[in-house]
Amino acid sequence: MNLKNQLENHLTSIARERDPYLATAGHFFVQEYIRQQLAQYGSVEIHTFRVGNQTCENLILNLPSQGEPQKGLPPILIGAHYDAVPGTPGADDNATGVAVLLELARMFATEPTKHPLRLVAFDMEEYGLLGSTDYAVKLKQEQQPLRLMISLEMLGYCAATPGSQSYPPPLERFYPNRGDFIALIGNWRTTRDLICISRSIRKVGVPSQWLPVPNRGLIVRQTRQSDHAPFWDAGYPAIMVTDTAFMRNPNYHKPSDTIDTLDLDFLTGVCQGLESGIRRL
Repeated sequence: MNLKNQLENHLTSIARERDPYLATAGHFFVQEYIRQQLAQYGSVEIHTFRVGNQTCENLILNLPSQGEPQKGLPPILIGAHYDAVPGTPGADDNATGVAVLLELARMFATEPTKHPLRLVAFDMEEYGLLGSTDYAVKLKQEQQPLRLMISLEMLGYCAATPGSQSYPPPLERFYPNRGDFIALIGNWRTTRDLICISRSIRKVGVPSQWLPVPNRGLIVRQTRQSDHAPFWDAGYPAIMVTDTAFMRNPNYHKPSDTIDTLDLDFLTGVCQGLESGIRRL
């Protein structure tokens, strides 16, 4: 089965109404789907957290490093949120991120990397990054080191027409006006990683742009709108990989965010580029 078909299969299962409050059946179905997919590669750890009187779950798979575990090498955490806002199937936001997460789990379980990996499906991102915040605080309290945190946030919408890409000012002066690239946004500490992963993505034929932001992204707040932000706040090196969401995709948070609006070749290239980039870290 080729990678594009695998990603499409995941999208078909995940892209459905799955708001944790208003579409509980869809939310539970997707949670179980992710659990079953990850369980093929090891035991799935559940990190529970409370939101009001509701218990929510982040799903975690730890994958060992290759060969003899090198003593003390910190893990690379790769995360994607699986919840969606009410009234949308959330194909790009964020079924694409979860689909790539599941395929990276398969690739790295089959052929491990130098660093151990931790793959996390976060819940309650749309309600204020609640799952990732709870987890980042836990890691910080336990003084657990991370080599890098990578948040996969909307990876499948591509638009080649001039003027299809917008930016918070003044970034439009420095970046292209066509929405045909994948963006990597990190804190200062990740600059070398941004360059490395961006280069790997370009090598597979997908255009890529990167941006290091100072001060935890507080100056350009749009750079904080995913699960990497709590890791910035906790002092970890973290990157968001994104098609830039509402700055490009007209279907953002709408019923029209469906699989047929996505560019699956673009998504496949992003997945391949991420795999090779992560292997080079």
